[in-house]
Amino acid sequence: MTVKLDFEEGLKDSPRFRAEIEDVQNDVSELETRLEKLVKQCQAMLEAGKAYCQTSKSFVNGLRELGHQCSGDKMMADCLEKFSKKLNVIFEAQGEVIETTQKSVRAKLQSFVKEDVRRFKDRRKEFEKSSEALEGALSRNAQAPRGKQHEVEEASNALLNARKAFRSEALDYVLEINVIEAKKKTDILLAMLSLMDAQAQFFLQGHQSLSELDEYRQKLNEEHKQFVLDCAREKRDMEQRHAAVKKKDMSYDDSIMDFNGDAANGIAMEGYLYKRASNAFKTWSRRWFSIQKNQLVYQKKFKDQPTVVVEDLRLCTVKPSFDNERRFCFEVVSPSKCCLLQADSERQQQAWISAVQNSIASAFQERREDTLSPRQRCSSVSTSSLGGGGGGGGVDQENEGCKALEEVQAIPGNRQCCDCGEPGPDWASINLGITLCIVCSGIHRSLGVHFSKVRSLTLDSWEPELIKLMCELGNTVINRIYEARIDEITIKKPNPSSPRGDKESWIRSKYVEKKFIHKLPETGRNPPLRRSSGRRNRATTQIAQRPPLKPKPNRATLPRVTGLSPSDLVQRNNSGFHGDNEEEEEEDLSHLHPGALLYRSAALQNFPVMADALAHGADVNWVNMNDESSTPLIQAVSVNALAACEFLLQNGANVNQADSNGRGPLHHATILGHTGLVCLFLKRGADYNARDKNQKDPITIAVDNANADIVTLLRIAKMNKEMREMDGAFGQPGDETYQDIFRDFSHMASNNPEKLKRRSADPKS
Repeated sequence: MTVKLDFEEGLKDSPRFRAEIEDVQNDVSELETRLEKLVKQCQAMLEAGKAYCQTSKSFVNGLRELGHQCSGDKMMADCLEKFSKKLNVIFEAQGEVIETTQKSVRAKLQSFVKEDVRRFKDRRKEFEKSSEALEGALSRNAQAPRGKQHEVEEASNALLNARKAFRSEALDYVLEINVIEAKKKTDILLAMLSLMDAQAQFFLQGHQSLSELDEYRQKLNEEHKQFVLDCAREKRDMEQRHAAVKKKDMSYDDSIMDFNGDAANGIAMEGYLYKRASNAFKTWSRRWFSIQKNQLVYQKKFKDQPTVVVEDLRLCTVKPSFDNERRFCFEVVSPSKCCLLQADSERQQQAWISAVQNSIASAFQERREDTLSPRQRCSSVSTSSLGGGGGGGGVDQENEGCKALEEVQAIPGNRQCCDCGEPGPDWASINLGITLCIVCSGIHRSLGVHFSKVRSLTLDSWEPELIKLMCELGNTVINRIYEARIDEITIKKPNPSSPRGDKESWIRSKYVEKKFIHKLPETGRNPPLRRSSGRRNRATTQIAQRPPLKPKPNRATLPRVTGLSPSDLVQRNNSGFHGDNEEEEEEDLSHLHPGALLYRSAALQNFPVMADALAHGADVNWVNMNDESSTPLIQAVSVNALAACEFLLQNGANVNQADSNGRGPLHHATILGHTGLVCLFLKRGADYNARDKNQKDPITIAVDNANADIVTLLRIAKMNKEMREMDGAFGQPGDETYQDIFRDFSHMASNNPEKLKRRSADPKS
């Protein structure tokens, strides 16, 4: 069965989707008209057939009576008796044909028209009603003035409810369309087969003429049986998918859209935006925008010719706009004109700004890819920075990118693309910890951020925590996990010259379907984790020095040495697992399920095993009910594992998930005096106002422990947020100081963590 419409298109509500449902509605309307006419014709035929049968039976009775009259003539009597019996059988069979037609054709088609088509129309009305409600809510939300908060909240809440209702109705409507498309085939086909079977049995004398259809009828009958089976199976799968999609939260305030610079249809990004006209009235119109062929275009209807807003994105810039009454606005500025656009939410605004920026970067990247290698680009950046001149911020960012490229490519296996082996990769997946070529990075980006978060090693800015994380893993480590069974399956890995389709198939099989990892359960799959007796002694000392508000030290976790330089990290990775020269003891974790394995390895800071657990489906927010509902992220906090925390956060860990004492990762980092982790969690959106069971928030705990650095970080973060909320715009005074302070603490936590160990020995001092 071919699915007429896709559920994801229904959630997007694109002009393409509207055009498709309009075609479906026209088809159903025409089908209804023809079926109603056919039902009336069938009714007339049945009435005529019943009259014919009744008259025929009277004729047969006349023949029988004539035979009785001719009882003296044995030959005539026998002839009339036999003929009357044969004719009676034929007319009885004809009556059965009429009854079969009544049940299989007329009743089936009439039921389809009265029930299925009517249900389709009712669902269509509900869809159109919710669509109109959503349009009104979108308009009111867009027109809500910035200065009237209560109107903004009312409009936002109304929009959330309208969008949720519309997407629910859209999913139901798409399901109804697909169901009626399948059902009309089965019902009409079954009705016709039943009629033809009855006719074939009735017209025994016309077997010669009907036998020409036997082969076709048998073939059609077999196809119908198989079609019914396939239809039932696909309908079940479709209903399960419908139920799964419908369980998702449909109250979110942004469309389903991801930037995909390597999309097969050439559309890197698409969605609805409001556009302000350049006329004197400055009217706003909602249009379907898309980024394609290095251009920004829009259209009102799917069949309309796209209107080009920007001819070449490389010649434009994009920035937020705060100089008008409407919210979520941004400007696309080119040498010839300025286009003011408005998104439906702040997330959509940031997504579009990032999409335009990524398109600009990709265009330049493609232009420069043929002429300069990544190393040459870094050399040119270094030369330009030594030559002096303006644009220091851009130069610093590119220097940071070159530094990230050098340090990350120094990890074993990282000098070739993790998936195709192309030398000199300058893209990375930060949640997997691997390096990629530009082609494979585009394929990774199309998988979605829940599978792979792609970033350029030369064009993007890199926080020190991310560089530290990338140096903990690498292509060799990850391929040991995701390609563990490649020799058993005998699937050929693509090379740099392989077609893009082969690379895409390989990457999806490797990371989405996970065909090449070891299957669970498998005894002894996980290597023993090692922890040294020296570190165990240090952990005991650290536990004894923790303040009274700490979590219970019953995890027997061991802190690793932090603050290693990239060269130290390279040397450690080259040596295999994370060990030192001290006496080590092994801990066998092969019996643990993935969630518990991630939990335990997070405390031991064993990144290969953490990655292995996630590859086998471990819940990154797994809760240990036997340990105060602690999570892997809290375990990593307990041993001051900055890179492990960043790894868990990049893989979807909830930075605000609390344990049974009401303490989240920020609470634990504050209690233990881990300043670098406090800085990391605040940058990742941790709630500094959250209170534990003792009604203490992180600021109160930091003050009680006399930790000036953490108090400073928490108060600056709180002050910065309050200033932004009060001013209503990013970039007001205070933001630059906030960014500088957090940047300094991030560099210190990643490169010189010993400088952060400045807690006062006397809390009262």
